[in-house]
Amino acid sequence: MGKTSFFFLAFISVFQCLMICVAITNLNISTDQAALFALKSHITFDPRNPMAKNWSSSTAVCNWIGVKCSSRHQRITALIISDMGLTGSIPPHLGNLSFLAYLDISNNSFSGILTPELSRLRRLKHFNANSNNFVGEIPSWFSLLSRLQNLSLASNSFTGTIPSSLSNITKLESLVLGFNMLQGHIPPEIGNLQHLKRLSLGYNRLTGSIPLSMFNISLLQSLVLTNNSLSGELPINMCSHLPQLETLALSLNELDGQIPSVIHECSGLQILSLSYNDFTGSIPRQIANLSMLTILYLGNNKLEGEIILEIGNLRQLELLSMENSGLTGTLPSSVFNITNLYWINLHGNHLSGSLTKEMCLHLPVLQFFDIGSNEFTGKIPKEIGNFTSLVNFYLGENNFTGEVPWEIGNLFNLDRLALYQNSLGGEIPPILFNISTLRGISLLGNYFSGSLPENICLQLPNLEELYLGINNLSGFIPASISNASKLTRLGLGYNHFTGSIPNSFGSLRHLQYLNVVVNSLTSESSVQGLSFFNSLTNCKQLRQLWIGDNPLNGILPDSIGNLSASLERIYAANSGIRGHIPNEIGNLSSLAFFFLHGNELTGSIPRTFGRLWNLQALNLYDNKVVGPIPSDLCNLMKLGYLSLSFNNICCSLPTCLGNISSLRYIYLSGNRLNSTIPVRLWSLTDLMHLDLSSNFLSGSLPLEIGNLKVATLMNISMNQISGIIPTTVEGMKGIIELSFAFNRLEGLIPESFGNMLALESLDLSHNNLSGAVPLSLEALSHLTYFNVSFNKLSGEIPTGGPFSNFTYESYMSNEALCGASRLQVPACKASFPNHGRRRKQVLVIVSTSLAACIILASMTIILIRHRQRDNIPIQTDSLPAASHGRISYYELERATNGFSENNLLGVGSFSSVYKATMSGASVVAVKVFDLQKEGASRSFDTECEILRSLRHRNLVKIVSSCSNLDFKALILAYMPNGSLEMWLHSNNHFLDILQRLDLMIDVASALDYLHHGYSTPVVHCDLKPSNVLLDNDMVGHVSDFGIAKLLGVEETIAQTKTLATIGYIAPEYGSEGLVSTKCDIYSYGIMLMEAFSRKKPTDAMFEGELRLKDWIKESWPNAITQIADPGLLRRQEGNFTAKLQLISSIMELAFRCCAQSPEERINVRDVLSALNKIRSRFSQFIHKH
Repeated sequence: MGKTSFFFLAFISVFQCLMICVAITNLNISTDQAALFALKSHITFDPRNPMAKNWSSSTAVCNWIGVKCSSRHQRITALIISDMGLTGSIPPHLGNLSFLAYLDISNNSFSGILTPELSRLRRLKHFNANSNNFVGEIPSWFSLLSRLQNLSLASNSFTGTIPSSLSNITKLESLVLGFNMLQGHIPPEIGNLQHLKRLSLGYNRLTGSIPLSMFNISLLQSLVLTNNSLSGELPINMCSHLPQLETLALSLNELDGQIPSVIHECSGLQILSLSYNDFTGSIPRQIANLSMLTILYLGNNKLEGEIILEIGNLRQLELLSMENSGLTGTLPSSVFNITNLYWINLHGNHLSGSLTKEMCLHLPVLQFFDIGSNEFTGKIPKEIGNFTSLVNFYLGENNFTGEVPWEIGNLFNLDRLALYQNSLGGEIPPILFNISTLRGISLLGNYFSGSLPENICLQLPNLEELYLGINNLSGFIPASISNASKLTRLGLGYNHFTGSIPNSFGSLRHLQYLNVVVNSLTSESSVQGLSFFNSLTNCKQLRQLWIGDNPLNGILPDSIGNLSASLERIYAANSGIRGHIPNEIGNLSSLAFFFLHGNELTGSIPRTFGRLWNLQALNLYDNKVVGPIPSDLCNLMKLGYLSLSFNNICCSLPTCLGNISSLRYIYLSGNRLNSTIPVRLWSLTDLMHLDLSSNFLSGSLPLEIGNLKVATLMNISMNQISGIIPTTVEGMKGIIELSFAFNRLEGLIPESFGNMLALESLDLSHNNLSGAVPLSLEALSHLTYFNVSFNKLSGEIPTGGPFSNFTYESYMSNEALCGASRLQVPACKASFPNHGRRRKQVLVIVSTSLAACIILASMTIILIRHRQRDNIPIQTDSLPAASHGRISYYELERATNGFSENNLLGVGSFSSVYKATMSGASVVAVKVFDLQKEGASRSFDTECEILRSLRHRNLVKIVSSCSNLDFKALILAYMPNGSLEMWLHSNNHFLDILQRLDLMIDVASALDYLHHGYSTPVVHCDLKPSNVLLDNDMVGHVSDFGIAKLLGVEETIAQTKTLATIGYIAPEYGSEGLVSTKCDIYSYGIMLMEAFSRKKPTDAMFEGELRLKDWIKESWPNAITQIADPGLLRRQEGNFTAKLQLISSIMELAFRCCAQSPEERINVRDVLSALNKIRSRFSQFIHKH
């Protein structure tokens, strides 16, 4: 009985225990379920609704989506809800999942902080919260999770530092914290994690050096620290304790020093990324021992030396990137034997050599090949067609020559082709335009010629970018380009295209950038307006429109206002555009840059410009715009550049311009502005350039002028500014070029000029300034140009600092300056009283001087009357006596040895020119007019009138004059190298091709000044090689203004008697006597032809109907060698083709100058621009070769 009772009691106890265990189990599952219900309640967005449908009490919790339970305890051990697009936060209840070992919430949009209750998950081994929006610091409680093996918090917004307490998680194998905003140093305690295999801290803001302890984690397989600000050197023994390292990614940091030669001890490396650092030295040869390496990034460092020859040993290599690293030498041929290579990037080094056909035989999977911006030469091998897997092919910015091989058409997978900035020539292979996969083609900056195929884009449905600019392409622009319907960028500028801009461009609905500048494109002959604007209104994504430097010669249509609302830039300069600027321009609300300079626009500036809120630059320079500057421009608060120079703009300068604080550059010269300068203008403290020259501005310079502290250029010359120069001018500390010339300023030159230490050019000439030249100016060590001529200055000229370099021209025509004899002023007899002397002393000196002057004047009058009986000429100075003071007939007679024929330099229509050696051994040229000839006296007067105000480096300078009724002479600067005619046609002289080009640029520069740089246009009327004189430096100077004309407000005047030279004379001048600046352009065109053909227009061969320009036109452009000076085209001298192209371009320009109709002739600004481009292109070619 007792035994039975015992078993009964035992059974009851066991049953009770079982019941308690079941109760506890039910409680724990309920707890887990409650935790997940809490998580569900914190989800604010569930795009796929798995929780709404599945996470419910009607379904067992272990069967919920993303939930796994243990079979033994029936507790949740894994929660995997990654990639569900969930938005919400993590509730503290999740810490109740006490059996949880695996938690993955990655790739959602959870936000907030990681709740500290998660620290209760003591069984957790894997925690992945990558790619969410968590914030705050990385919790230190992670150190409590002692079983944790994988911790991934990448791609969140964590801040603060990396907790050193993470080193307590001793079982950690993977730590991924990249793509956050962590900062500070990497804690060295991380090195205690000896089980760590993967450490990823990239794309944070970490600083300091890499802890040495990290290189002792022997199980480490992947170390990624990319894109931080880590600095310092890599340890020499970095690989001694990393035998299992497979990935080392340290790119985009600030690491320096040399790449350790022991890198090969990391023998298992597969990925080595050290790019975008400051590593120096050469590439260690030991890298070639990393036989498992598949990816090698060394680009954008400061390496030196050559690519190691042993690099070919890396047989597993798939990607090689060493761009922009300063490497030199040749490209080892062994690279092209690594058959696994699909990516080669060596862009931006100094590699040289040529490409061989062998390189193209063993790279069957090559997809990316970039050796651009190096120094490779030679031809592109036709075997390049073997790279059939090639997707991106970049050879730009090298020195490749020859033609593009047709085999390039075999690259039927090609996506991008870049051959820009080489010396490739010939025709572009038409087969290139059949590669239908192409999205980008860049061939600009070569010597490609011929015309484009009519069907150029029929096979290019994917083309997005096409750059063919800066070549020698000609013919019409094919309308079929519009078939490339995805085209976004089209560059055809700097070629020789003719015809009109195709209206079919309007079909390019994705077009963002169009550039056709510097061609010979015209408007359609049937209409006056530029009709292509109408079609471009369909290009709704257009951002940049470059159409300038073409002879469009049309009228801007009103439809310009219907162009893309996204349009930011319009460049239509130097294109003969006429008419007014349409008011509709104000519709282009995104316009930032608007360039219409160098055209023939008339009318006023539209007030609708005031609606262009985003406008940053407006250039209407050199047009015929009239009327006032509208105050509406003052609405443009982003305007930084304003150029309205050389128009006919009148009236006052708007005061409100001073409100545009963004203004940096203001150019208003050469107009008819007639107000004072608004005081508010001086409040533009960020203004850098201010040019108000050649107007009718009046008033005085205010004290506020010193506010322009960053200005580097100020030109207020040729106005009517009066008063004194304020001492506050010294506030312009950054000024480099300053001109107040040709005004009515008076008083002293401020001593404070000496504090403007950046000054390089100071022009105060042609004013009424008095007193001495301040000694303080000797401190201006950068001053290279100084002019105070034609003032009332007195006293000793300073000798220190820059003053030792200035010549007499800087001081001519003042009252009482004295100094060194080389300055052609009297020697200083005594010290001049300084400004601190007592007033009585000054009065005594002035009184004495006045009395002496009266006595001297009386004696002079008596002497003159006495000498009049002898009929000997004396000077009456039609020009101010300049650097030589008063020069008498006797001095000239003595200086020329009695006007001896031995001193005769040349004879002209009205005058003879003699070489004269003046006292002091200075040499000048004396132009003596033969008054017996009709018109000689008038010729003298004309030259005096014109030359007295003209100042330009390419005009012959006038020194002084000597004149009375019986004798008239001009004293000119002596040109020791004779005339251009002598150098062209004398057997004893020779000019090479660049010398001729430079001299013609000199002449064009002089013409530009005569036509546009002076308040009244000057027409030379007799431009020819004999009137171009050469100085010691072979710089050309235009001379002989005896029949020149001042046009005044008229563009053309009638001349009853034609005096110009036959052969150079413009048709309208010779037949009708019509004189305009276009006459000079015609003469200049003839000079261009003569300079490069060495044929005079008056040669015997040009009799009857044949003229020089007709003879040249017969052989241009296909037989240039038949017309060019043979001395310029010697094949053995090299650069033959480049010289041929230069002469061809020159002749083409000459034809544009010599058009029969004056209206069709190019203006001198365009001539000068074209010549400079021709010279630049030729110089670049010479430099490359």
